[in-house]
Amino acid sequence: MPQRAWSDKRERQYDHIKEGLRDRGESEDTAEEIAARTVNKERARAGEAKESSRTSTDDISSGRRGGLRSHEGPGGRTRDQLYNEAKERNIRGRSKMNKAQLARAVGR
Repeated sequence: MPQRAWSDKRERQYDHIKEGLRDRGESEDTAEEIAARTVNKERARAGEAKESSRTSTDDISSGRRGGLRSHEGPGGRTRDQLYNEAKERNIRGRSKMNKAQLARAVGR
């Protein structure tokens, strides 16, 4: 009998994340990939995985990172995300702008 990779808790977590992504308009494939990556990272952080990368165990948790980079709230998007959008829009002087200036420049 094959061994299951995820516990019932992790299966529920996967389904919950996937449904949330689908509700926000992500494609089925993208939702499945993001949900699987998130569950696998949480398994690594909890010591449930046989192998794990250094970034999986040393980085901030997926839930915290998602909250910080959700494009909402006090933090909003990172400076790099704003800079990349400014670059796509060919906004001049973007390399000398700070985060607040970039946010105003991209108009969000």
